[in-house]
Amino acid sequence: MLVLDNILSDRGSRYAVSGGPCMSGAAAQSFVATLKRRKEFAKATHHSWALLTEDGPVKADDGEAGAGTVILRMLERADLRNHIIVVTRWYGGKHLGGDRFRHVQTAVRSYLEALS
Repeated sequence: MLVLDNILSDRGSRYAVSGGPCMSGAAAQSFVATLKRRKEFAKATHHSWALLTEDGPVKADDGEAGAGTVILRMLERADLRNHIIVVTRWYGGKHLGGDRFRHVQTAVRSYLEALS
C-alpha cells in the first residue's frame, strides 16, 4: 500500500491519496476498510475510490458526488488495471464547489507520478 498524506489543503479541507494492487470490488472494500483502521484515516470525511478490473470498472464516491468517476477516468487514461486509487478528504467546514474535482485530479496525478 502506497500512502501519500497531506497532498494539498484548501479552505480547511485536507487531501491524501493511497492505493495498491487490487483485483475485485470485494478486495477494494477490504482495502478501504484497512485504510480506515489507521487512526488519522478513520477520522476522514470521504474515501472516494476507483478500480479497473477484468470484469470492468468499480467505483465509490463515499458522499463526494462524482469523485469516483474522476478517479476512474484517470485510471483509464493511465491504463492502470487491477490497482485501486483512494482519495481521502478531511472536510474543513467550507464547501469547495468544483475545486474539489481539481483536488481529486491533483491527488491522483501525485499518486501516478509516485508509481513511476
